[in-house]
Amino acid sequence: MSDEHLSASLAAGAEDGEGRWAFGTGFEDPLHGVDTTVPDGVDAGALAALCLALGDDALVGAQRLAQWTTDAPELEIELALANIGLDLLGQARLLYARTGQVDGTGRGEDDFAYWRDADAFRNVRLAELPRGDFAFSMARLLALSAWRLALFQRLAAAPDPVLAAIAAKGVKELAYHRQFAADWIVRLGDGTEESARRMQAGYDEAGPWLGELAADTSADALGGDAAGAAAELRQVWEETARAAGLTVGAYPAHPGAGRSGERTEHLAPLLEELQSVARAHPGAAW
Repeated sequence: MSDEHLSASLAAGAEDGEGRWAFGTGFEDPLHGVDTTVPDGVDAGALAALCLALGDDALVGAQRLAQWTTDAPELEIELALANIGLDLLGQARLLYARTGQVDGTGRGEDDFAYWRDADAFRNVRLAELPRGDFAFSMARLLALSAWRLALFQRLAAAPDPVLAAIAAKGVKELAYHRQFAADWIVRLGDGTEESARRMQAGYDEAGPWLGELAADTSADALGGDAAGAAAELRQVWEETARAAGLTVGAYPAHPGAGRSGERTEHLAPLLEELQSVARAHPGAAW
């Protein structure tokens, strides 16, 4: 696209009032043209709550991955993490759009991303923990992607066709995310003494948060099968550890749940950074 055409596109988006902080200007509703009627027999409240929670997982996870920009061990890794983050942002956009349709508020993706405080988010707390070192980031990415992949594989048959389509689209993305993390965990665990030490520490730090993922039943009413997803997560976690020469402990689970609105002290500062420009210039378009 030429600079002239790009400028015209941006100007048109601003004039039409369609500017979006998260995704630029000139974009239509991500579910435009899709029949978004909630099918008979589907609990709209449960559907909206699930889409919001899964969208929050994706948005917060993407923001943490973005913190590796210019700071990753290698340029190739930096590009891979950026692309994984973009995959998650795409999932968040679709899930937030579905939430706004189903909950009756008509809110869009920017409303959910930029105009809620930390106590209104419903992501699992593992996603909001500080970035940590590369080993911890890979342990967290493995846990979140393995669990999310197991859920999405099941939600691809959800009774709501929109959620089913979103899940089906995300399956291939999440399979790559899981494989990327597993490959690096094995390389680090089977590498030098220092890399193995760090990878074990990353596993030990992320491990106690797996209980919160396993206990989340918010997707069950729509075909998510929490028990099955938890079993797959545990299998992937243990098989990857064995391949990497790591030890899996009997982790005591952290009490509480992000799905019920309980937060760590780390989410608010992350959101302050994420939301700062949009809140400093409300109503602006670019």
